[in-house]
Amino acid sequence: MRAIVVEKQGSPVAPNIRFRADWPDVPAPAAGWANIRTLASAFNQMDLWVGRGVPGLKLDYPRVSGCDACGMVEEVGPGVDPAWKGRRVIVNAALTIPGRAAPDDPPGSMLAPMYELIGEHHNGMMAERFSAPVANLAAVDADVDPLTAAAFGLCALTCYSMVITKGGLRPGQSVLITGIGGGVATAALGLAKHYGCRVAVTSRHQWKLDRARELGADFGVLDQGQDWSKDLRAWSAKRGVDMAIDSSGKATHLNCIKSLARGGAYVTPGATSGPDAVTDLARIFWNQLRLLGSTMGSNEEFQEVASLFRAGHWRPVVDQVFRPADAVKAYERLEGAEQFGKIVIDWR
Repeated sequence: MRAIVVEKQGSPVAPNIRFRADWPDVPAPAAGWANIRTLASAFNQMDLWVGRGVPGLKLDYPRVSGCDACGMVEEVGPGVDPAWKGRRVIVNAALTIPGRAAPDDPPGSMLAPMYELIGEHHNGMMAERFSAPVANLAAVDADVDPLTAAAFGLCALTCYSMVITKGGLRPGQSVLITGIGGGVATAALGLAKHYGCRVAVTSRHQWKLDRARELGADFGVLDQGQDWSKDLRAWSAKRGVDMAIDSSGKATHLNCIKSLARGGAYVTPGATSGPDAVTDLARIFWNQLRLLGSTMGSNEEFQEVASLFRAGHWRPVVDQVFRPADAVKAYERLEGAEQFGKIVIDWR
């Protein structure tokens, strides 16, 4: 079958990408799983990590990445309702790994689940067909644009879990989103506006701030390495914002902490500029701030997210669409951080 293949580990990633027409087809689905014909798949930062190598994880190459797709269920395994066949679906790539069961462990109600990821630990969705557990599928309308649907899943789920489930965002609050343009950041803008929040964004590029304004952002800061927390405090009449959504990390963390209102939340799904950020513990304890890390989300959250998509309340931003044979160009755009929204591959 056709597939976009990471031939070997290295940085930059794009030179190691090959489009192949001879990749082995997926086997018959296991019990509880389904085989899906890919209509469209979308890129995430995880695709770059798979290309560069994931710290602490041994990956074999060549391999297929891809954590986001919209496709048609072609075949189902034992124990699966046959009504799934022929349905158009989106996919939660996060596979929950059963936790430990040591005899002296405390109750696990406060423990975060462990995940493996289709597209990282396992071959993924940058191929003509892929497999996934039926529990990780959400049906979408038969006439939905697969390019839009493919761009929705992982970033929307990540955003929803950290902002709503963990962060507890409430309608009408104020939100800061750093590095507007990436998939999670643009998803966060859409979700915050759906909740009626005022939204400030930052970027190193004025054109991205302008585009965010068109999508509903209320305030933008051109990040040139300055202490822009003062701009956020001025915008909020010196109160600060209720939530800072930051996937950059080292370069933006302290400014986010200084921008938060009393009782505010700093939520992060990643650290693209580095994990070793400088913080301000005095502000954290005195202002009673919350610092929350989040990775992907549960199947239950994914069904809630899919409901918002089906109802038309939340849509992803699509940057550019490429054909599978042009995958190197797509990787170059992702690697150069040139996108605003999600980069999508059209397999039809």
